[in-house]
Amino acid sequence: MRFCAFASGSSGNCTYAGSDSTHLLVDVGISGKRIDTALKDAGLCGKDLRGILITHEHADHVCGLGVISRKYRIPIYATAKTIEAIKRDKTLGEIDRELFNTVEADKKFMLGDLTINPMKISHDAADPVGYRISYGKKKVAVCTDLGKYDEYTVECLKGLDAVLLEANHDVKMLQLGPYPYPLKQRILGDRGHLSNELSGQLLSRILHDDLKYVFLGHLSKENNLPELAYEAVRTEITLSPVNEYRGDDFRISVAKRSEPSELVAI
Repeated sequence: MRFCAFASGSSGNCTYAGSDSTHLLVDVGISGKRIDTALKDAGLCGKDLRGILITHEHADHVCGLGVISRKYRIPIYATAKTIEAIKRDKTLGEIDRELFNTVEADKKFMLGDLTINPMKISHDAADPVGYRISYGKKKVAVCTDLGKYDEYTVECLKGLDAVLLEANHDVKMLQLGPYPYPLKQRILGDRGHLSNELSGQLLSRILHDDLKYVFLGHLSKENNLPELAYEAVRTEITLSPVNEYRGDDFRISVAKRSEPSELVAI
């Protein structure tokens, strides 16, 4: 199984997961040209894709959906409310309704030899989900855009081999930054985004000896820095009372906004 963040940040998100025979994208919040380039670098092309999994309808997760789905006629998978929100988005252009497929949180389904298991997340969108993707005993997950986590979230993310987890903002940078007060409150709220510290605390709950790759994703361009996210998460792991791990016990990297991360084989 292979896993790669093609782009991750507040300006656009797209993640690849696949086996030798089944290839998927999670979100397409970047241009069709960038998606084609990233696929080519991974040894693939758009015609190889079996499906596009959409977490929610915000532009930084779907802005490339119209172009890429029309070009290659790739099936689209999302919750019913997310699909309705996408259909109302005139900026995406016309998308063939036959391409849409409805998913539900906690209801597994198969795409080729991959098992897809959507999970509920807390975000200010119509009906957002994260995705766990399994190939045999290998499991990866994409979990961003959640203002809070709970025991359900922790249980969903246990036993992974790789994870792309949100570390959106540094709280002090956000509080002192240029955003208007209502937007700051939205980001800090239960349906906003995970801070670096909360990301580290959630990660501390799901760490295990076989978790091989951790990508920190969806960093805010205005309210975070890769170095801050990395160090804050490592510190939370080291200081966590729930395990005896240290921050440098795991391979942690920050997914980039403008270029693909390392393509990892699991």
